[in-house]
Amino acid sequence: MALVRPQTRLGTPELVALLAALMSLMAFSTDSILPAMSDLAATLAPDDKSRTQFIISAFILGSGIGMLIFGPLSDSIGRRRALAAGIGLYVIASALAAFASSLEMLLALRLVMGMGAAATRTISQAVTRDMFSGAEQARVASLIFMVFVVVPAMAPLIGQQIIWAVGWRGLFVVYMAFGVTILTWYLVRQPETLAPQYRRAFRLRPILAAAREVLTTPVSARYVLVQVMMYGQFIAYLSSAEQLWVDAMNVGDAFPLYFACVSVFAAGAGFLNSRLVVRVGMRRMLIWAFGSQMVFAALAFTLFASGALDAAPPWVRILVFGLWSLSLFFINGLTLGNVTALAMEPLGHLAGTAAAVIGAVGMGAAMFIAAPLGQAFDGTPRPIMLGATICSAIALSLVVTDMKRDRA
Repeated sequence: MALVRPQTRLGTPELVALLAALMSLMAFSTDSILPAMSDLAATLAPDDKSRTQFIISAFILGSGIGMLIFGPLSDSIGRRRALAAGIGLYVIASALAAFASSLEMLLALRLVMGMGAAATRTISQAVTRDMFSGAEQARVASLIFMVFVVVPAMAPLIGQQIIWAVGWRGLFVVYMAFGVTILTWYLVRQPETLAPQYRRAFRLRPILAAAREVLTTPVSARYVLVQVMMYGQFIAYLSSAEQLWVDAMNVGDAFPLYFACVSVFAAGAGFLNSRLVVRVGMRRMLIWAFGSQMVFAALAFTLFASGALDAAPPWVRILVFGLWSLSLFFINGLTLGNVTALAMEPLGHLAGTAAAVIGAVGMGAAMFIAAPLGQAFDGTPRPIMLGATICSAIALSLVVTDMKRDRA
């Protein structure tokens, strides 16, 4: 595709919609496939349904790898060319995935899809940084998030309708169309935002140097580990969401509706954090959030593990599980920005590359928590709730000890 060169700057409404659409590609590709897990298992993993959870994990792992590639690449060849390369990779992998003949082949292609999709997220953030600064950047970023947050909530419901109409393989055709549409919109309407004099050569050494500094700077390493705990429990839940709601809670085809309700109600977490964090402080917000999740998860685990809900009506079990799910989503939205900001605090001199490294390491290492938790599914939500309790307790202890160190 020729890289059309528009000359006029977009108005704020269209720019916000375009950048939100870019960020939405990752979320839609992750969440819309959740209702297809049973059909995928019947086709590609009839002997072990739980293995289909890796379809989510592989995409997220690929996204982490892709951040390390397309962040520095966009600083080298420009935002438009890097985006074209990333979405091109995503579209090719989606086309091949539609014809996957084995689960292993599909997992490999989902990994590549995640790598390509990472370009949309990193470049959306980079363009925002290129065009705005200070309070205006924060305002635009908040507007983008308000538009973007609708996608994770609606994606499973949209995915379910597509699966009913054309089967799970048809989802990958929709992914291709979505990617091509967004890329065309961007190339036709959005000029290049990175001036030639600010471009840097794409080299591996700065990325490795940034990774080394992230992992050897005590404060940064501590909050990367907190991020691992946060991502670990959340990705484990996301990977097994279809089994948790359909098999454990017996909600059947209503699963996307329950998922949408949880996502929509949790959407206010980022707004609440923006209102409170200046007055309360990032570390105190994290202590409150992880402490609350540790209590909520432990209480929910106790109710399910003790048999207290065995004789309860189905709606009571669904209510308890739904409220805990809401707390997990809400606290994830409440903590993500603060954890990233604290990890970045000593690394302002290499902010862009460090942000990519922190995101990639956090997502990659979280797989070592999320995968075993997802595979431990026993027909109940007990393993994932116990895992969330432990992860939140570890994250809480890390933040508390850091606050003590900071005071000292």
